[in-house]
Amino acid sequence: MIPVLLIVIPLLTGLVSFFLKEERSAKAFALLSSVGTLAVSLISLFQSGGSISADASWLPMLGSRFAVSLDGMGKLLTLLTAVSFPIIFAATYNNKYKSPNAFYGYMLLTQAGLMGVFCSMDLLLFYFFWELALIPTYFLCSKWGGERRIAVTFKFFVYTFLGSLLMLVGILFVYYKTADHSFSIASLQHLALTAGEENFIFWLFFIAFAIKMPVFPFHTWQPDTYEQAPTAVTMVLSGVMVKMGVFAVIRWLLPMFPLASIRMADIIMILAVSGMIYASLIAIRQDDMKRLVAYSSIAHVGLMAASMFTGSSAGMQGVIYQMFAHGVNIIGLWIVIDVIEQQLGTRKFSELGGLAQKAPTLAIMFVIMALANIALPLTNSFVGEFLMFNSVFRHSPILAAVACISIILAAVYTLWMVQKVFYGEIRNEERIALDVPVNTQLMLAILVAVVLIFGVYPQPMINLSSDTVSKIIAQIK
Repeated sequence: MIPVLLIVIPLLTGLVSFFLKEERSAKAFALLSSVGTLAVSLISLFQSGGSISADASWLPMLGSRFAVSLDGMGKLLTLLTAVSFPIIFAATYNNKYKSPNAFYGYMLLTQAGLMGVFCSMDLLLFYFFWELALIPTYFLCSKWGGERRIAVTFKFFVYTFLGSLLMLVGILFVYYKTADHSFSIASLQHLALTAGEENFIFWLFFIAFAIKMPVFPFHTWQPDTYEQAPTAVTMVLSGVMVKMGVFAVIRWLLPMFPLASIRMADIIMILAVSGMIYASLIAIRQDDMKRLVAYSSIAHVGLMAASMFTGSSAGMQGVIYQMFAHGVNIIGLWIVIDVIEQQLGTRKFSELGGLAQKAPTLAIMFVIMALANIALPLTNSFVGEFLMFNSVFRHSPILAAVACISIILAAVYTLWMVQKVFYGEIRNEERIALDVPVNTQLMLAILVAVVLIFGVYPQPMINLSSDTVSKIIAQIK
């Protein structure tokens, strides 16, 4: 019943939120709902067997069931989702939104969709929750976004709609290829496909998932969307939602098309590594904090994409671990960016400088999150990135050497951002009067603690997903 509760709590409270009238009530209700979901997720870490699975009739005429379950990877990603939303709600508690009841309602519906994606063991059910997570995001971006929100949201819609359409075609094809006309994960792992069919359907699914991650060259919707979306929504998009694509490759793509995955591995790895270098070079040229972090995210996801196709257990372990670590780090960066934008009205490096003199605690926390973003040893990202680079190196030393250039570039643009924003000369001194709310400081302190704790002792996270990694590697070899 635990996975059902993870879906139902945000789904029902999200619907109720639309009927709340007062802003304070909507905020408190959303925060309370997300804390309840977090409590259920924490309980799931200590449960096994029937308590983390549910199976009921859903669409019997199509052979689809409401089958949800949590393995180690599912527990880790539902935990990330459950942790992220209360932190986002609490850190941005003082932000003002038009129609706050609708804003928080859409946010909770997005959380319900994300939980469903990470729990689904039926492909049609997975597709249903995939769309449930995306649709509220369109409304959040188009109604509460920046000046260019309509054009940017339309671009976001076109990309994701195209990806969803390709995935739906692939789903229908594999459904008719199953022996029992079923969408169950067990049936889909024993498809009888010719090499040509497997290659073709592989690309339908991969493009859909690559758009969501996003992987070069399917990434162009991402920087604009991150820039124009409200920062709370950007936190969800980059911290949690991009993990949908990575998760989907591991859960569905690799086990369904193991031979095609091997055949296409080099092509995808070249695209992913090219995207890492491209995104890092573009990040260096940015004058907007949001756009820099957006391109940084593309580079990080590119390494995950490359590692997934090495066929290495270490690489797969690194990807699953890094999904959680990256989510924590990127949300921490967005929180600091949101504080600066809300209080100073700008995100441009050319208009910022010397903020450490006005907010030294915020500067320290931002530096820690920034160092975690470049995977400095003793931060949570180091272990994941080391495992991923190791797997890429074993597969192709040349690709690994090229990918390592992104480490240098990441250090350049990240430390440049820290220097321009928090150190150096104070610009527009009359505007700089940072007063970081206590709730925001508390949420940042929690994230910093997670960064340092799992940087020193990452073993609990690795143990949680080790069985899942073993099963996935066995399926694709």
